[in-house]
Amino acid sequence: MTPLWKTAPPAVTAAPLEAGRRHDVVIVGAGLTGLATALELVRSGMDVAVVERGAVGELASGSNTGKISLLQGTTLSSLRRHHPESLVRAYVEANRDGFEWVTRAADELGVPTTERTAYTHAAGAEGVAAVTEEYRAAREAGLEVRLADADELASGPVRMVSAVALDRQRAIDPMSLLTALAAAFVAAGGRLHPHTAVTRVRVLPRPRVDTDAGPLFADRVVLATGTPILDRGLSFAKVSGMRSACVSFELEGEMPGGMYLSADSPTRSLRTVGPADGPTGRPQLIVGGAGHPVGRADSERAMLDELAAWARETFPVGAETHRWSAQDYTSHNLVPFIGAMPRSLGRVRFATGYAKWGLTNAPAAALRIASELRGEKMREKPTWMTVIGTRLTVPADLARGVAENAKIGAVAARGWAEALTRSTPVPRPAEGSGIVARSHGLPAGVSTVGGKTRAVSAVCPHLGGVLEWNDLECTWDCPLHASRFAPDGTRIEGPAATGLRRLG
Repeated sequence: MTPLWKTAPPAVTAAPLEAGRRHDVVIVGAGLTGLATALELVRSGMDVAVVERGAVGELASGSNTGKISLLQGTTLSSLRRHHPESLVRAYVEANRDGFEWVTRAADELGVPTTERTAYTHAAGAEGVAAVTEEYRAAREAGLEVRLADADELASGPVRMVSAVALDRQRAIDPMSLLTALAAAFVAAGGRLHPHTAVTRVRVLPRPRVDTDAGPLFADRVVLATGTPILDRGLSFAKVSGMRSACVSFELEGEMPGGMYLSADSPTRSLRTVGPADGPTGRPQLIVGGAGHPVGRADSERAMLDELAAWARETFPVGAETHRWSAQDYTSHNLVPFIGAMPRSLGRVRFATGYAKWGLTNAPAAALRIASELRGEKMREKPTWMTVIGTRLTVPADLARGVAENAKIGAVAARGWAEALTRSTPVPRPAEGSGIVARSHGLPAGVSTVGGKTRAVSAVCPHLGGVLEWNDLECTWDCPLHASRFAPDGTRIEGPAATGLRRLG
């Protein structure tokens, strides 16, 4: 499950962690949010350290489709349905600033991009209304979108009966961008600590980040971890974790160079990759989809197999080259949460809820967090920072939150009931399989991966959800708040701060 972009990622210079060292700012997470924030701050003269559990771009930032776009499916019309025009416009302006930051950084650091037209299209009559609504919301918010004409619709890579288009968007190899940002951060004096797991973040008596290599101290901490690993503010209950998958193929025929996303169901994402915006130099096609809430799919592998089969039937593709998936979070009010974490005395900043549009939302979040940590006055900040930071929660937001948390309650109850119906010992799972069974009255997860059978607690250490086996990535996933764990119990991501207890 290696993304196309990670075929041969260049090495980034790392620094040994000096336990007990104090910095102005410690950033947890070396994805786009963390690295953009770090580069902004270190270039402002601050002493900054970045700590990352895995490698640079370990999770979502290094596993997306590489689309830098202000046309984001039906995001704007979904926002406008329940929020004032001023909030939608602020969201667009935030993403515009993010777009400009990331493309300017790419140009400065020598990371190539290609200019593309982005399309949100309807494959059938049921999606036409959604396309029209997105067009109107985007125009109202200040985007220069247009409706595709008949010739453009006919020349698309898939059947399109209607489409809204936005020209002059960009495609990029996201790992090339991330490694360039990391190198620029280190060159400017920052300290990068990959492969260093954060085990705890403390606010009092002074900010402290505990890692498996020792503690770091700081004046301020930034949690750039997809969703915060510190529960203050209950962020985990205000966002939904979603996974989606991609498959890439060698391209054996002509394909339009646009970036496509369907407005109707099932959601399909398409873009070609060429020598200028890909790692291999060979023409390829990326097909994305198979979206689902974390831990709530019968078979992630079957979903991706279906997506791959559709691609082979639809496009002039040859051999499949890569499969991968990624996780992102959508806030119940559809706008990212960015800023100071509640009950942290202003010492901890965080960002979450990009809804799969991190290539513009992440640098926007970095700009806001860096502005706050530099102490910039209100009049020095773009208006969108204030509007998004003071948005009101409307009844529709509350209804979405209530509905999602009701689902979580039902999933939790069902998980425990099902886990207790089967008792250990169980037959050795087949390669790539996992089983949840009762052991001493509690759910246990037994899996076989790489010929090795392991048993771990199947209870999420965050809030006690019973884990589900992900047969695509061979992980234990929590259907409540999207924490994920390796077969041996090691924490991968999500709000859980620790791994699973090992049983054998």
